[in-house]
Amino acid sequence: MSDVMDTIREQIASNPIILYMKGTPQQPMCGFSARTVQCLMACGKPFSYVDILSHPEIRATLPDFADWPTFPQLYVDGELVGGCDIVTELYETGELQPLVESAADQPEA
Repeated sequence: MSDVMDTIREQIASNPIILYMKGTPQQPMCGFSARTVQCLMACGKPFSYVDILSHPEIRATLPDFADWPTFPQLYVDGELVGGCDIVTELYETGELQPLVESAADQPEA
């Protein structure tokens, strides 16, 4: 399990914007993942993703990692932003755009 935790830590650390989701941005496998992807894509910045359906070990471990039980999970600058409801709300209030832009525009570490 610690190997999976290390993998998750590495993914979050090396990607300024990363979404753990069911499916892919082009082919989301649940409505919550689809809605979260739509909000992110509307911000116009690239983001990374992990399809938890293809990585059952990450799917099993990530809820413990973040103490967040559901998917999708969006991380920006190493911090858990939240799931679909939070991301949608941030998008609707205009708070998601600057968050995503600031993370996407940082120089590579």
